[in-house]
Amino acid sequence: MYYLKYRPKTISEIDNSRVKDFVKKILSAADMPHALLFVGQKGTGKTSTARIFAKAVNCLKNKYAGEGNGLEPCNVCDNCLAIDNSSFTDVIEMDAASNRGIEEVKNLIKETAFLPMAGRYRVFIIDEAHMITPDGFNALLKTLEEPPKSAIFILATTNPEKLPKTIISRCIKVNFGKANHSDIETMLKRIADSEKIKIDQSILSLIAAHSDDSFRDAAKIFEEIIIQKIATPEGVEKFIGTLGRNDLLKTIEEGDEKRSFSWIAEFSGTGGDFKILIESMLAVLHDLLLIKKGVYEDKKLTTKLTSKEISRLIKLLLEAYKMQKNTPVESLPLEIAITEFYNDKS
Repeated sequence: MYYLKYRPKTISEIDNSRVKDFVKKILSAADMPHALLFVGQKGTGKTSTARIFAKAVNCLKNKYAGEGNGLEPCNVCDNCLAIDNSSFTDVIEMDAASNRGIEEVKNLIKETAFLPMAGRYRVFIIDEAHMITPDGFNALLKTLEEPPKSAIFILATTNPEKLPKTIISRCIKVNFGKANHSDIETMLKRIADSEKIKIDQSILSLIAAHSDDSFRDAAKIFEEIIIQKIATPEGVEKFIGTLGRNDLLKTIEEGDEKRSFSWIAEFSGTGGDFKILIESMLAVLHDLLLIKKGVYEDKKLTTKLTSKEISRLIKLLLEAYKMQKNTPVESLPLEIAITEFYNDKS
């Protein structure tokens, strides 16, 4: 799969440009921090960056090995290859979602007492760190306060608010945030070039806009459209379920309730994604609201809806979006939203 095949392996390949610059600064600093906290939503590159960091500080052919000033891991020495293959004894990864108790944490802490066997640092990568139990955090805290000089902890989490403040205060925080669209497009272009695929930039932009701000999800969508041999923006829009969103909004503003429901039935019948459809409708309505308020002008984007009607429709669609997670009938939340909108107008 593309998202696995093209996982970044060097600092320069880190897709998140902001994180890339921050990692370079950390590695260039005179003093190496011994606890890092990687914060960001799923698919933003936290684990990949942690492994790159581990390679950089243990590489046998870069600045840390006394060979030149380069920070990049070489990816050809024994240490780099072993880390890539998850067989390096000095890089220990733990998934806290399934190893969250005090005994697991204590076993991990015991490992810090051993000096590196093949590298310069023992790097402990703890994924889903917010899942560690309170007792586990208490056991970990003392080690983070007085870590061995040869140990580096990298905690990765999607929910930093669940971590004790005492843990956070001992770490250098690296905020991955959401993947921005330009970085996602750059990643997709890197994959396309490596696969020798010619693809229109507008298609890459479409994928980025509907990737849930995730590098991983964008790579998955990209691979799917390549497998399906979809080569046009229209084909991509239809595949990801956004084709006709403006048609539905136009039908709604014309007040044709029957045609609106027929449109939704057809969309459902062709396998359209209602989550993406609602997201797309909200994006258009947001633009229309700002235009109505005079924030900016767009002669191509017009509507007969009033500001009040746009605001009401946005609220209803937001409710439908929340309901989408638990509905037994995928089209039902949108149908309810449109029904209530028409009822308000009558």
